[in-house]
Amino acid sequence: MEYNDLVKNRVKRIEGQLRGVLRMMEENKDCKDVVTQLSAIRSAVDRTMGVIVSENLVECVVEAKENGEDTDALIKEAVNLLVKSR
Repeated sequence: MEYNDLVKNRVKRIEGQLRGVLRMMEENKDCKDVVTQLSAIRSAVDRTMGVIVSENLVECVVEAKENGEDTDALIKEAVNLLVKSR
């Protein structure tokens, strides 16, 4: 799978958020604020995984249909990836 710039930018934003949390910790910020930011990061990671899996699934299904292959296994695999990620 080729990762487009939108997905890469999502990961870069997450990286920036993580650096921000580390800075907050070094500055002894309130734990509520740190946890809030970590929760936002977790949500961003979850959404990014969903985007990656769904984009990959679309590519695989299109390719499988072009080759006359069954797509049920691909869909099950994608769902399992999302379930495992939680």
